[in-house]
Amino acid sequence: MIPLNPDRSTFGRHETFPLRFGWLTKGHQAWSENHAVFEQDEATVTLGVGKNMVSAIKYWMLATQIVKHDKTVLHPAELGNKIFDEAGWDPYLEDDATLWLLHWLLASNAADATAIFWFFNRFHKPEFTVDELLHALKTFVAENLSSRASESTLKNDVALLIRMYQPATLSKSVPLEEGLDSPFVLLGLLRPLPETKRHESKPEYRSQLPVAILAYAVAEMFDHFGEPNLPVERLMRSDGTLAAPGSVFRLTEECLIAKLEEMIAWLPGQLQLRESAGIHELYRLADIAPLEILQRHYKFNK
Repeated sequence: MIPLNPDRSTFGRHETFPLRFGWLTKGHQAWSENHAVFEQDEATVTLGVGKNMVSAIKYWMLATQIVKHDKTVLHPAELGNKIFDEAGWDPYLEDDATLWLLHWLLASNAADATAIFWFFNRFHKPEFTVDELLHALKTFVAENLSSRASESTLKNDVALLIRMYQPATLSKSVPLEEGLDSPFVLLGLLRPLPETKRHESKPEYRSQLPVAILAYAVAEMFDHFGEPNLPVERLMRSDGTLAAPGSVFRLTEECLIAKLEEMIAWLPGQLQLRESAGIHELYRLADIAPLEILQRHYKFNK
């Protein structure tokens, strides 16, 4: 999790290309073999894409936190290695849980994926037009960030967000592959409203959300705050600075409580829900590392 910092934000680094199937696998494995791959002229041959797409692949690796970076230098991230190594947990994204995990990693990264963090954690209108979304993003940038982004850059970020999360309305002018390109379309977090120019992204009961991915997000929050207990309300709604699972996964309160109870049963002796004076809180009874939670999931889902 990377909280919002007014002095550290990123817009437009994706070269207008949404994250595509296979890009993280291809990029991580090529970079693991040669840490200089993205700076070399033959990167287009190695990765099998155009020059701008090389930059986009590098960006999405950073945004999804499968590598770390110090300014422009990339460094290994244990989670990225665990998933995308040849013998990793799920290098070819065959497990839907990995898509939910990558979505959490992206939408909880306020520094490198600022527009996506903002949309899932600070924008709460269930229905909207593209113009409304752009206006709200411009207002957020002007009021909360010290750096500025041009209107055209923010417009590109809005268009990319919709392309990456919403199924395309296919037509003769939209190639089939454009509608199937991004893995995040499969999560069902954004959809067009029929017969209108409006879009919908609202809290729902998401039975398809794997309990292990919610548990990973919750464990990251416990690690961040360093407290033995967290209010369920804090897990439900972002405070605008740090991501929250309820916001990122677009969950109803009923769904979050049900998923937390499922999570407690899945991790016996680790967590407990308590209610005091009408306030629900989740208690961590024993330390469990986020990566250990994922290892438990992938061990039993190979």
